[in-house]
Order: sequence, then C-alpha cells, then structure tokens
Amino acid sequence: MEAAPSNPTHNIISTAPSAAISMNSSVATHRNPLRVDWPTVDGPLGLSEQESVDHARRFFKFGFLLLPWLWAVNCLYFWPVIRRPSSYYHPDLRRYVVRSAIGFTVFAVILSSWALTFSIGGEGLFGHAWDKLVMYNVAEKYGLTGWI
Repeated sequence: MEAAPSNPTHNIISTAPSAAISMNSSVATHRNPLRVDWPTVDGPLGLSEQESVDHARRFFKFGFLLLPWLWAVNCLYFWPVIRRPSSYYHPDLRRYVVRSAIGFTVFAVILSSWALTFSIGGEGLFGHAWDKLVMYNVAEKYGLTGWI
C-alpha cells in the first residue's frame, strides 16, 4: 500500500485492483479503480458530482411546484444512483433522487386512482353530479360545439 499523502482528501489506492479506499472529508468508501461509475445515464458526457447534486436538488424542488414529471426525469437521468444503492455517490445526490422516486410514485398512484375512479365508476358512482363533473359536457354547455 502506498504511503498516505499529507492532504487526507487525496485518494489512497491499494496495489490490489479490487480494493481502493477514498478518504473524503465526510465518509470513506470503497471503490474499484478498474471500474468507473457515473452518477448520470450519459456517463462521462454528463455532469460532475457537484453539478449532479445541484441538478438533482433543483429537479426535486421544482417537482413540488406542480411539476411532478420532473421527479420522473430526475429518476431517469440519475438511474445509476438508484440502481446501485451501496455506491459511493454523494449522499445528498442519492437522497434527492430517492425522494424524487417516492414523490413520483405517490403522484402516479393518486393520478391513476383519480382517472380509474372516473373512467370505471362514471355515472353509476357519481349519480346526477356526473354531468357537471365530466369535461366533454362543458363545450355543449357553453355552445362551443358549433364550429366542429
């Protein structure tokens, strides 16, 4: 094993290819020097680790502004972070991506429940209020069907 450099933030690499130890200020993790992991799906063309954390944070926060599809984009773009839970990625990056996955799952369940309730239940479930709830009656109500 090589001698440790004077700065503890530098990597210490073993002569064995299967074990490499990265000394970080926050946590020490094991890396394989022969395999390069990227936090984004576009690999080396993607973002650096700090840029990845910034983008994941923005996608996660903007998802709360009634844009939950950004949570899905966050999950797809940072798929390697979700796929390898024990990887060495920045802990904040994993936190934002996993929370985006949970948020999108909740959103998809609520949207699917709402859509299935209206499509399956219909007039039998809602009774006379059904005519006021469905959107295809709005055009007829306001006389907007004459141009078709």
